[in-house]
Amino acid sequence: MSIDRIAALLAKAERTDNAAEADAYLMKAQSLATAASIDLAVARARTEKKEQREQPEMRTITIGEKGKRANQHLIALFIAIARANDAQVDIASNSTFVLAYGMPSDLNVIDALFSSLAVQMTAASQEWLTVGAWRREAYVAVERSGGRSRRVTKQHTAQTARAAFYRAFVERMRERLTQARDEATAASQRAPRDSQGTDRSLVMRNKTQEIKDFHRGESKARGSWSGYSGGVRGDGGTSGSAGRRAASLARLSSQQALPGKKAMGGSSA
Repeated sequence: MSIDRIAALLAKAERTDNAAEADAYLMKAQSLATAASIDLAVARARTEKKEQREQPEMRTITIGEKGKRANQHLIALFIAIARANDAQVDIASNSTFVLAYGMPSDLNVIDALFSSLAVQMTAASQEWLTVGAWRREAYVAVERSGGRSRRVTKQHTAQTARAAFYRAFVERMRERLTQARDEATAASQRAPRDSQGTDRSLVMRNKTQEIKDFHRGESKARGSWSGYSGGVRGDGGTSGSAGRRAASLARLSSQQALPGKKAMGGSSA
């Protein structure tokens, strides 16, 4: 199965201390995930029996306890992974969990990637805070008063340094996953038809539309997710640089999906 091949690549990434190798394994894992999605979509288009076709489903993924500041950043990380793997996402109103809509095979990949990267992002940020370089730095913040906003420079606290780290980590990870997806899609387009003559691009468009239709029919979310609401803006100095570096070096492991939780109202990403 494709998930087994992906897990093998993740294990190699775990064992290597070479940054370039770790990056190559991550890119290959995401490429395989995208290619597997394409292949499964083609297979579904050729299958006549409905019970043999992979069908969209919804899964609940726990993010964190209510009120935790890291939840917004973990949700942003999950959305980046989900969008690279053709899934739709709703966010709980209290930011404690998300609802993911997609094909089971894609959701399995998303589960594995998020389970690993969420732990690594948190651990890497804690290690950075321990180093303490952020104590000598300032960051750009936005203050609002009387309906107007202005940018001000403030001294970093542990909270703001962590936020800068998380924001940079997520953005860098989004770049890596998007690049891997684009490369896999481009490779598929160079061979637009499979051995049965099926148009891969058409199949993928149909699959994407099927997931959107499923999400539209099942989702009870209202409004849209506004994302990070803290005051940190800009790259956060060395905290932002450390976050990007950690995302570039992030290793993956084939952990199981995070435990689910009862669904409740929220917003759509």
